[in-house]
Amino acid sequence: MPTTTKKIAVLGAGSWGTALAVQLGRNGHQVSLWGHRADHLSEIERERENLHYLPGIPLPSTVTTQADLQQAVSDAVMVLVVVPSSAFRTMLQQLKPILSADALLAWATKGVEKSSHKLLHQVVEEELGVKHPKALLSGPSFAKEVAQGLPTAITIASDSVDAAHTVADLFHSETFRCYTSQDLPGVEIGGTTKNILAIAAGIADGLGFGSNTRAALMARGLHAQMKLGIRMGGQPETFMGLSGLGDLVLTCTDDQSRNRRMGLAVGSGASIDQALLAIGQVVEGLDAARDVSQMAHDLQIEMPITEQVAQVLHQGKPPRDAVRDLLQRDRKAEQ
Repeated sequence: MPTTTKKIAVLGAGSWGTALAVQLGRNGHQVSLWGHRADHLSEIERERENLHYLPGIPLPSTVTTQADLQQAVSDAVMVLVVVPSSAFRTMLQQLKPILSADALLAWATKGVEKSSHKLLHQVVEEELGVKHPKALLSGPSFAKEVAQGLPTAITIASDSVDAAHTVADLFHSETFRCYTSQDLPGVEIGGTTKNILAIAAGIADGLGFGSNTRAALMARGLHAQMKLGIRMGGQPETFMGLSGLGDLVLTCTDDQSRNRRMGLAVGSGASIDQALLAIGQVVEGLDAARDVSQMAHDLQIEMPITEQVAQVLHQGKPPRDAVRDLLQRDRKAEQ
């Protein structure tokens, strides 16, 4: 438990935002949970549980909902943004006039900006300035397991050692271990691309392929992930850590992953709309497949799995044709 109680704002009342609010609240911090729907927040406050996104997990008494954004972030030592990547810049623009200059801005959003293909730390720097303290949470962590207090380890990345340690201190507990990193681009690329590979693994399993196929997709996908990440300024060792290999293994192999479930549905014959309706939440890998495929093309980096996933999701390519085209590529040395 922390020695000093801090006020923290968590912006985003989905499953992940709620789970992180629960973790912070269990550590004794006073947490304001904000969301864009006042009726949803009222239900959470009344039931003391997020029935829609995280049922069965009671909120600690230290977690309260707040529909007024300015009230939520007022006097907060950390503002944690947990909204979809498509809403990330808009959220920062709402925060800019009301955010204290010394309030640490953290985010647990994975993806790149759709319009510009910028990494999210670049968006933060554009909106809040390069010097504003910032940090990113990433790693193998399903919301339900975090909220249940099951052992979890994540990465806190920041260009500031002090900021990384501040966030780690707020979150760290006996069941929630925080490692720090200064590799923002590497951690961001790992968190973005693993969602695409989880869709690929799900498609393969939905088509009835075996464990050999899934392992090959994960290994070659990790190889391409590293190439892109290093080109974007990431460090090779990051991709062997929690936010790289760790998150990739989790997301590709467990059906708690929305991205894997998307792939399973598409591989089994469902349309994109049918799959999204069944999942009922944002699937970050859907947009990321198209965006990362374009990034790789612009940078002249081969990412064949991502390219095929993008064609399946956005161009209507039959999944079996995508597999055929992957397997019929010219033979090459492993590198």
